[in-house]
Amino acid sequence: MRLSMEQIVNAVCLNMAERYEVPPTSVEVELLYDEDQGFGAETWIDGRSRILVEANLKEAIMRYMQTEFDRRVYPSQIQLDVEDEMWADITE
Repeated sequence: MRLSMEQIVNAVCLNMAERYEVPPTSVEVELLYDEDQGFGAETWIDGRSRILVEANLKEAIMRYMQTEFDRRVYPSQIQLDVEDEMWADITE
């Protein structure tokens, strides 16, 4: 299964909204990729910026897979990749 960039953004929004007890619509997300730093994201909630690392993205994707698809996945099953856009491949 492959998650699109939009689905990854939704996963991060939902995860951060739950964590900080705010509505998902109040969370802004920008996905990041750097050859040295790897995958990450910058989020804004109530005007405060938070930087997420790859492990945080995978955590958000794991929760998203559970709530949206009723499927339990582990970090080792999630492979992030990027060309023109970021995506996540979920293996069995």
